[in-house]
Amino acid sequence: MLKMSEVQQCQGAGCTKEAKLQCPTCLKLNISGSFFCSQDCFKKNWPTHKSVHQTLYIPNFPYTGTLRALYPLSPRRQVPPHIERPDYADHPQGISKSEKTAKAKAFIKVLNKEEIEGVRTVCKLAREVLDIGAATVKPGVTTDEIDRVIHEATIERDSYPSPLNYYEFPKSCCISVNEVICHGIPDRRELVEGDIVNLDVSLYHKGFHGDLNETYPVGIIDEESIKLIKTAKDCLDKAIDCVKPGFLYRDLGAVIEKNAKANNCSVARTYCGHGIHRLFHCAPNIPHYAIVTETGVEILTAGKNERRFVPDPNTGVK
Repeated sequence: MLKMSEVQQCQGAGCTKEAKLQCPTCLKLNISGSFFCSQDCFKKNWPTHKSVHQTLYIPNFPYTGTLRALYPLSPRRQVPPHIERPDYADHPQGISKSEKTAKAKAFIKVLNKEEIEGVRTVCKLAREVLDIGAATVKPGVTTDEIDRVIHEATIERDSYPSPLNYYEFPKSCCISVNEVICHGIPDRRELVEGDIVNLDVSLYHKGFHGDLNETYPVGIIDEESIKLIKTAKDCLDKAIDCVKPGFLYRDLGAVIEKNAKANNCSVARTYCGHGIHRLFHCAPNIPHYAIVTETGVEILTAGKNERRFVPDPNTGVK
């Protein structure tokens, strides 16, 4: 039997009625947002709603939204032995010794023509894979299914999915939905109408990494989400226009933050852009906010800049 609560919008598929009834199992598990307009609507949506009860839920954690991970995760996807791997791929803790060595030297590598071509090649492949993954984004598709598609497209291009086992990351790409800022772990949750989802795709091909991401609407989204996606793209384009010899890395942040603030958005300061070539992450760090002495991937959030970590080693939420 549903329990009475404050008026909310019904969570039934396609239903926009006011709702005061809340799922009793969700109440016991302290899962918020499960409101329905009637017993009949609740029963109709039960086959899909019940999956919410299988979430990875941490009691008393101050979640910032309604998103919850759906566990258990699917088994780690396999990479054929003939594909060249980065040094962390088979490390028990996924540690990149080459990155640790480079970080200690704090050296910004200038690539030669051959290396630039290597990066250009893998980035083109990564763009192809990202587009293939994006084509699967729609209501009802799980982020784990998108990860499978991206993994297989990566293997088809004789490449290794860079995130896989990087410091024990369990999947082949990062998929961040709604309030998740970045590094979301693909799981069994189905995308729903109104979500926004960021696909972060990275490939390792013939000794070089390529890393790119884009945010997509799931069906029809609200005006705030549309504005957020557009503002992030505008910030990226304005920053790219500044990339030329003599322009300081740190000044890119001022360009990005100015445009973000003008559109009532803020930059997530916990994260930064980074160098990439033979190493997945390396110098220089690229700040995305106006700074003087600090250094801080362009990530925008709607409204204030706040963040917390969900209790897994990777997922940051707003």
